[in-house]
Amino acid sequence: MPAGTWVTFGPGVTEAEAENVVVLAYESGVNLFDVSEAHCGPRAEVELGRILQRRGWKRSSYVVCTKIFWNTKSDERGLSRKHIIESVKASLARLQLSYIDVVIIHKADPMCPMEEVVRAMHHVVCQGWAMYWGTARWTPGEVMEAYSNCRQFNCTTPVCEQAEYHLFCRDKAELYMPELYNKIGVGLMAWSPLTMGLISGKFDEAGFPLISRSSFKSKRSSYSWTEDETTNATSKETYAWIKERLEPEELRRQQERQREISLVAERLGCTVPQLAVAWCLKNESVQCLLLGATSPAQLYESIQSLQLVPKLNATTMTDLERILDNKPTRPPIVSTLALR
Repeated sequence: MPAGTWVTFGPGVTEAEAENVVVLAYESGVNLFDVSEAHCGPRAEVELGRILQRRGWKRSSYVVCTKIFWNTKSDERGLSRKHIIESVKASLARLQLSYIDVVIIHKADPMCPMEEVVRAMHHVVCQGWAMYWGTARWTPGEVMEAYSNCRQFNCTTPVCEQAEYHLFCRDKAELYMPELYNKIGVGLMAWSPLTMGLISGKFDEAGFPLISRSSFKSKRSSYSWTEDETTNATSKETYAWIKERLEPEELRRQQERQREISLVAERLGCTVPQLAVAWCLKNESVQCLLLGATSPAQLYESIQSLQLVPKLNATTMTDLERILDNKPTRPPIVSTLALR
């Protein structure tokens, strides 16, 4: 259950507080730390690098993941060979490490040939700057395209995909990632088990679930977010636009789901966030679950979710399925003959 450091190195958390969280994680058996310039700037890599240097832990005892990120608003955009190599070397300098364990490409670049991307990542691995590489927020088709190019040009294949997975976002993680793992060995690193704070079990004065840093992609309970949205979502006032996207009926249904999930958590003697984390860990396809924490107490509470996993028996899981009513199913196969 690795540590995602977006909130750990975010605004309002001092370096000393962040170090306390990292130390507790390491001493509790967490050996993977995921950072990203996209989420909280170069500060995350710089501070994690300082902590690792001060602690002097054996390099083989922990794993560091960082991301190559691009967006249309930056001058350094795209996934060209130049941008990839410069980004990796800059991350190495900020982290003060001789190598990065896993370099993640955050979002695919439709304007860059996949061959250039995989050849650049192969070069990064061959130079010893990274041990492995993976992807984040890629579609299954894009992952397969990268894998096919790697096989065609004899390049290092991606080892993992970071995908959103929680009680209200299940399709990709449950339908497609197991297939990718079984066919080409791409593992699943799941992020946002708490829906960026949506799964809190708390409600505002209007009776609606407390929502933070999430956007709603459709009228069903499917939640996701983009970097621009999370950058701008810094106060309760900015969350109002999220609620405006939902129809009153959908808000009412979401409120009822939250309340019923709270009752299940109460029955199990745990908090709603702990139940949400344990539910994610129950899925055998999740090889790695990324969790963030702003304090040691918050991290400790999340770690206790491990003890809850055995309690999620068939009856409890059935109850949760009934409450959520969003079990993903594959669309029916349409015969091309029938379309003629």
